[in-house]
Amino acid sequence: MKFLRYGETGTEKPGVLDAMGQVRAIERLVSDVSPETIADGTLAALTPEQIAICPVVENPGRMGPCLSGTGNFLAIGLNYRNHAIESNLPIPKEPILFNKAPSSISGAYDDVQKPNGSTQLDWEVELAFVIGKEALHVAEEDALDHVFGYMICNDVSERNFQLNRGGQWTKGKCYPTFGPIGPWLVTKDEIPSPQALELWLEVNGRRVQNGSTDDMIFSVAQIVSYLSDFIRLKPGDIITTGTPAGVGLGMKPQQFLEIGDEMKLGIEGLGIQRQIVVASNFSR
Repeated sequence: MKFLRYGETGTEKPGVLDAMGQVRAIERLVSDVSPETIADGTLAALTPEQIAICPVVENPGRMGPCLSGTGNFLAIGLNYRNHAIESNLPIPKEPILFNKAPSSISGAYDDVQKPNGSTQLDWEVELAFVIGKEALHVAEEDALDHVFGYMICNDVSERNFQLNRGGQWTKGKCYPTFGPIGPWLVTKDEIPSPQALELWLEVNGRRVQNGSTDDMIFSVAQIVSYLSDFIRLKPGDIITTGTPAGVGLGMKPQQFLEIGDEMKLGIEGLGIQRQIVVASNFSR
């Protein structure tokens, strides 16, 4: 099932994308696509028969973030062999963990805001997944039982903030709009193997990333098991799993996003995102 949320910011309603590509309104069945409705089993209990009689939304308008109210937004760095190589960094022996702020989350087609003082704004197409049931000290062979579903994440990054402003990577990862997710949250039954998905990203129509999740150093199952030794993962937590080669930082010469640039990105079975870079509307 492909869950989504449609409507203007702050007033999104829950929906499902049906087999005909139509948005079905499901607000009479569930309050939202949220950690609460994942945890209590409401979303998992929905059937195709229930969805089929829900009304079609003729003009859904904006697609908001496909999940609301997440508690943790965690990220794995340097998790593709070819990306580690282009970054001139050793292959990690353990997953590299950093945080993205939940306040950075935005819709799949929302504009990305370039912060004041930004000089190295970069893109990263990533497979993200959502925890479906609590995980603590989970064995790798049981890890995927704790996954609810998968979605696209653009791990937008400001490299100067990330690498040159002191501290850890988080400073370059958390600005508002730096975490577009969706357009759909696809339940795991529709994704037979998260380690066999093609993913790509274009900037202004030019393909710059073209990879497969089979190049991941640490699989989704390994990530869940590993993180569960350090963090009590809860339903609705988002984990994004790293990006393949082709980021602006790794190009020769380096290439970064400017106001007006378009990013378009997709993952097999999970849809397509599109964002335009705009000037920040936040200031001191």
